[in-house]
Amino acid sequence: MSDPVLVDVLRGQVVESVHRGAVAVCDADGALVLSIGEVERPVFPRSAVKAIQALPLVETGAADALQLTERELALVCASHTGEARHVEAVAALLAKAGLTGSAFECGSHWPTSHSATVKLAGAGATPTALHNNCSGKHSGFLCTCVHNGIDPRGYIGRAHPLQEMVRGTLEEVTGASHGEDMCGTDGCSIPTYAVPLRNLASGFARMATGQGLGPRRAEAAKRLMAACMAEPYFVSGTGRADLRMMEAGGGRVFTKTGAEGVFCAALPQAGLGIAIKCSDGAGRAAEVIVAAVLARLLANDGAAADFAQMSTPVLTNWNGIVVGGLRPAGPLAVQHS
Repeated sequence: MSDPVLVDVLRGQVVESVHRGAVAVCDADGALVLSIGEVERPVFPRSAVKAIQALPLVETGAADALQLTERELALVCASHTGEARHVEAVAALLAKAGLTGSAFECGSHWPTSHSATVKLAGAGATPTALHNNCSGKHSGFLCTCVHNGIDPRGYIGRAHPLQEMVRGTLEEVTGASHGEDMCGTDGCSIPTYAVPLRNLASGFARMATGQGLGPRRAEAAKRLMAACMAEPYFVSGTGRADLRMMEAGGGRVFTKTGAEGVFCAALPQAGLGIAIKCSDGAGRAAEVIVAAVLARLLANDGAAADFAQMSTPVLTNWNGIVVGGLRPAGPLAVQHS
């Protein structure tokens, strides 16, 4: 079975391009509530699982020992845009563990925020690892090492004790094997493991409900997801989809994007987890798909209209003229007919 077309790209009223994708919505028992496309096919979740990767930080007591704030807990789950507030917050978080950016092994890149890049370049500065969109996550890794007496050097390596801890956590939460045969290297240099969409969806249902997790892990998951929903700017950045969606959800919706067209989400009150993959890796289509799914699942919620609108973004040219847009298609188009 191939993934169906889930997004149309319009120029005027004519379909110019399409994006295929897969969707899995599960409860904490792993039962599929919604299944579209190849939900059993392994995909790399990339940054979408940062909240799961942050569980050891809270479970081991490191977050409490370092008195991490809700904002800082959101930051360790983030793919931030490198704006000044993000960079300052990462530096402050590291300082709580007695560290500086020199401890990072994630590499450097220009901020993903265009305005932040312009400001940085205009000041004659160059980016550091603090600007890396994964620096919040890496701060959490380093804090976990420091608190637990683990030598942080080489913490990005698959065999490092920290990454073994993270791998075991991912396996338990998702219920999927994270073996070497399914391991790749993420953009920030840590291991990333391909798992089925269905397992990612059920894993986020467990994160949202605590069902199937031990008491300590369940409490850590609840705390991290609550922090993300309370401080979505520090999970993402100005204008980003995660910020817009979690603000619209008003504490009832958790979302986290990943590279290559992956998006995960959870509805804690409904006890549901969501995982989607755009087949061609397009982020613009992944955002449309997850917004359409949320609009469907929240049909009786006041936020449904906001998500429906997010699922039909317009496209403009350099003169600001509307030239087309994107819309849900195929199995996702019914609710918009």
